[in-house]
Amino acid sequence: MVTRKVATVFGGAGFIGRQIVQRLARQEYVVRVVGRNPEAARALMTQGKVGQVVGLPADLREDSAIARAVAESQVVVNLIGILAEKKQGDFQRLQGELPGRIGRAAAAAGVWRMVHLSAIGADAQSPSAYARSKAAGEAALLAAFPRATILRPSIVFGPDDKFFNRFAGIARLLPFMPVVRGKTRFQPAYVGDVADAVLAALTQEGTEGRIYELGGPRVATFRELMAFVLDVTGRHNRLVDVPEGLLRLQARLGECLPNPPLTRDQLAQLGRDNVVSPGALGFAELGIEPKSMELVVPDYLSRFRRGGGHGRRAST
Repeated sequence: MVTRKVATVFGGAGFIGRQIVQRLARQEYVVRVVGRNPEAARALMTQGKVGQVVGLPADLREDSAIARAVAESQVVVNLIGILAEKKQGDFQRLQGELPGRIGRAAAAAGVWRMVHLSAIGADAQSPSAYARSKAAGEAALLAAFPRATILRPSIVFGPDDKFFNRFAGIARLLPFMPVVRGKTRFQPAYVGDVADAVLAALTQEGTEGRIYELGGPRVATFRELMAFVLDVTGRHNRLVDVPEGLLRLQARLGECLPNPPLTRDQLAQLGRDNVVSPGALGFAELGIEPKSMELVVPDYLSRFRRGGGHGRRAST
């Protein structure tokens, strides 16, 4: 007989994970936040009762550590992903192989439901190693745990995001706004809606074994997103398209840095639109009406405005 509900969240201390942990705690789960650094989960402990949210250190290279993390759990969420490799092969290890290893451990432990966060653009034939590893991870997971639900969001935005905040910071520092492959289309999704989608996938009937693509209500090109950042921060920087040759050079040189601003693999990703596929399941099928970036982003980008957000917003 189950006396308590236990949820294991791999990567739960991150931008999206914090939102999910909060929602699971509200549903009376004991939440294990799994990662290499349990101290990263300390700030999440206030999201529940004493002892309800627990940081669990785990060396994810060891199958035994993964098995301990999911033991006695009813639900498992995997959020682990990277945007760039620190060591060659990181994409395959963390995004191509780890989901299957977690899935096998979850199946052996008798886990009821599992949700895996992938990405729009996951494709075994993609020119991007990131996208290929995402596709490999999905396949490995479904082979090990066929009832898993896979969520593929577009760019995820919210107060701590690394997209709108990053470019708002650039706009504050430079007299122009660089535009990288400005015609590529995106469909930004709000982090709270993505977290709600995870909870819906864990609790609703009929979501097992399905793939959902999560995009917000607006499709916009990269150039349009940069113009949006300038508008909400009240800046009049000129939009400047970065030449293709310079992009390739910057990506190659940037890979020598600890935190590269752009890599060749990311440049390959930017060659394809990042929007929900026609006919794909999405927010609507999970009963969620996604929030628009126009409703959310201006509030948290106000700190980038001259005067700390007290100036008048530029007209749209």
